[in-house]
Amino acid sequence: MNKPLTLITGVSRSQGIGAAIARKLAREGHDLYLTHWSPFDVTEGVGEERGFIDRFVQELTEQGARVGHEAYDLASGDEVGLLDRIEAKLGVPSRLIHNATYERHVSVENFTTDVLRQHYMVNNEGVLGLTFAFVERYQQVGYQDGRILFLVSGGADANNLAYIATKGALIAITPALANGVGKDGISVNALDPGPTDTGWIGDELRQHLLPLFPYNRIGTPEDTARLVAFLMGNDGAWVNGQHLHGDGGFTRR
Repeated sequence: MNKPLTLITGVSRSQGIGAAIARKLAREGHDLYLTHWSPFDVTEGVGEERGFIDRFVQELTEQGARVGHEAYDLASGDEVGLLDRIEAKLGVPSRLIHNATYERHVSVENFTTDVLRQHYMVNNEGVLGLTFAFVERYQQVGYQDGRILFLVSGGADANNLAYIATKGALIAITPALANGVGKDGISVNALDPGPTDTGWIGDELRQHLLPLFPYNRIGTPEDTARLVAFLMGNDGAWVNGQHLHGDGGFTRR
């Protein structure tokens, strides 16, 4: 394995955290396989950015990375098929970054188990199904330098109950999974980037959030990308089983 091959899910917008991570890792010498799922972006996300992925792949290729991509629904249960397609195109990945997520605001007043199940199918069943399929493929190849990273969230937002509940499950499993796959040289961490300006923060929310950051600025996707690149690199291998906060000291008041 000369260059790390990194699978990043949920790379669908130029301003997104996934795109910032991909740009940073391409500059750091990674090859990349990116998944995206525009049906969610259109109906429940912040909108589809038409033509983005083709332009983005060209940008990353010009930086020297080999890049593959596909539309992939984390709730599909096709984890083995996804890894087969990655292997056929680029090889077996040694790094997995779970950036894709399902999120809808839901409070005590409108919480339903159907909404919870929608979150669970992507954020838990889809994410963990892909994680364990990734570990199995990694073990078959015999790598000894792997990374798994869950991007998570938390806090006391009463309007985001299902999202926080399902992300909490990933936080909970992180140290146990790290213990289980450490023998294979895989580190596992959960990273909470805090509120990040990817285009969804309006003026009113911005003014509310700014005083909660000691630096008096809101986090950017590039802030997260720098920390992720460290975790994916040689210097980050000893960080393992941790719930990390890369949020600039966000006070969450």
